[in-house]
Amino acid sequence: MNSKLENLETTKVKLVVTVPVEELKPAIDKAYKEVASQIQVPGFRKGKVPAQVIDRRVGRAYVIEQAVNEKLGEFYVKALDENEVQPLGQPEVEIVELPAVQGPLAGELVFEATVEIVPEFELPSTEGLKLTVSKLEVTDDEVEQELDSLRERFGTLKEVKRKAKTGDFTSIDMVAKIDGKEIDSVSGVSYQIGQGNMLDGTDKALRGMKSGEETTFETTLAGGEHAGEKAEVTIKVNNVKERKLPEADDDFAQLASEFDTIGELRADLRKNLEGARQQQQALEAREKLQDFLVEGSKFDLAPGFLAAEVERVSEGQEKPDLKEIEKEVEKQARQQIVTDKVAEQTGAEVQGQELYQMIFEIAQMYGIEPMQLLQNQQQVAALARDLRANKGLVVLLRGVEIVDEDGNKVDLSDFLKDPVEETAAEEATEEKAE
Repeated sequence: MNSKLENLETTKVKLVVTVPVEELKPAIDKAYKEVASQIQVPGFRKGKVPAQVIDRRVGRAYVIEQAVNEKLGEFYVKALDENEVQPLGQPEVEIVELPAVQGPLAGELVFEATVEIVPEFELPSTEGLKLTVSKLEVTDDEVEQELDSLRERFGTLKEVKRKAKTGDFTSIDMVAKIDGKEIDSVSGVSYQIGQGNMLDGTDKALRGMKSGEETTFETTLAGGEHAGEKAEVTIKVNNVKERKLPEADDDFAQLASEFDTIGELRADLRKNLEGARQQQQALEAREKLQDFLVEGSKFDLAPGFLAAEVERVSEGQEKPDLKEIEKEVEKQARQQIVTDKVAEQTGAEVQGQELYQMIFEIAQMYGIEPMQLLQNQQQVAALARDLRANKGLVVLLRGVEIVDEDGNKVDLSDFLKDPVEETAAEEATEEKAE
């Protein structure tokens, strides 16, 4: 096979691909076998019909068409690789010539593939680049909020006779009616006042009520077959309970953690908050680096690709804001193209173990089986691409100065390590020790 590249526009090329019949012959032989297994010809067993008979009964043109359909994608991808072309979207393919459909099997397959591409461009230099991120600041109040959240996990509920207030836990019965006709009801539902996941107006109605009291309020239903309609809701409070939190002392620290004192527990909570803030700083630095690279990379985006993406994204929307969709599509496309270039130039590679770890974490996050993700090859490829792009950005970040809003240098080395390199270094150290 050989291929030739023709530049039509800055964002469009034509690949002219020529495939000798000898390279197509294995696919042609396979097509003959498949046709032979599908037809019945007197005097021949099924699957044993000779090629010459198939040519007369079905036509060689059909057989060659099946072979071309099977191999065309493979030849196209090979031509892309040979000419170092990064396509955007699907190509328009035209068959120019086919092998001989009569007489001796000879000739060649010639096809043209016109496709929009990512044009050549240069990434801006990051030499001397300084990125500013938010300050790492953890207040005493935030530490206390974390401690209170931990105490809530060990809290107990105690019934009270006073009026209900925000934060209290209630057991309630509810009946909803429209024009005096009951449309829904629930009994013994547990609800914490202020949670906000009940009907609009529920929190307001419950505040100030006591056990055994009943009230009625009007609300607009948000879902179901009566969505948008006004309903009259009667709510009865069965009981009111408040959460009693354990004292924040050494006994609690020993109950809720591996620490002996409340001071040690507070210090650990602060450390965890600082770690989370550092991770936010790393993400902020990565986003700012990406923005810098995108803004400094000048290239045209193929109009056909943009139009097709806008159509895909807006499909099914009643009144799509096409200008806003196009703006977002272009932004995401530029980000992807630039980060792909970063990955290529930095030599970033994704190891199998990294990809599996990422898939496992995503599966855990969404409560699904990892195998469910692994079976979707397109999704796995997209995850691998994103992971590779992120690794490329991390490589560049290692050479960038990062400071906070006060100009203090920020050390993000813990978040800019390559886990594969770390593992290799650890294994090498262990081997030396042995």
